[in-house]
Amino acid sequence: QVQLVESGGGLVQAGGSLRLSCAASGRSFSPYLMAWFRQAPGKERDFVASITWSGGMTYYVGSVKGRFTISKDIAKNTVYLEMNSLRPEDTAVYYCASKSPDVYEYDYWGQGTQVTVSS
Repeated sequence: QVQLVESGGGLVQAGGSLRLSCAASGRSFSPYLMAWFRQAPGKERDFVASITWSGGMTYYVGSVKGRFTISKDIAKNTVYLEMNSLRPEDTAVYYCASKSPDVYEYDYWGQGTQVTVSS
């Protein structure tokens, strides 16, 4: 089994920054892809950014391009989401997810961390 634990959320003013972390554990942790999703109140969970575990190829949803950066530290089994120029519409619960090789959907999820951006 794989466990994902997010941290780093909090309350920040618009224009501020936060850095989220997702620490993975478990003997079977060997993902193909790691990603961040977010879910705002009353809305569905949406994709934010992803990174391939071995190659480091990244992908972002358009609304966060140029403001958010996803990165990884393989030695620490940790994925990060650096969020700059935060906006009130970035307010959401942020989830970390991993996708194993040869699996169609993300198969492991963290419990989420709240990010609140005040105007």
